[in-house]
Amino acid sequence: MAILDWSQCLAVESVPGKRSGAWVFRGTRTPVSTVFENLQDMSVDELVQEFGVTREQVQAVLQFAAHSTEAQSPPHKVATPGSYTEVDIPIE
Repeated sequence: MAILDWSQCLAVESVPGKRSGAWVFRGTRTPVSTVFENLQDMSVDELVQEFGVTREQVQAVLQFAAHSTEAQSPPHKVATPGSYTEVDIPIE
């Protein structure tokens, strides 16, 4: 599992004394982890309504996570037809 550098995401902040320094949505006490823990069962609109964050904040966190994990993924190895030689194919 990739470790994300949340300091690079403008939608979140970590403030000592606020939620023990956990990453929270900027201007709130709602932990970023709340999105990932509830996304399977809740829509973005439900997250916004339930946890007091904005749609833009949720989208920024999801986009940041998606782009960060893409950047950390190693190239995939595949066999070329007929030769079965491994080649590196970057995922974009």
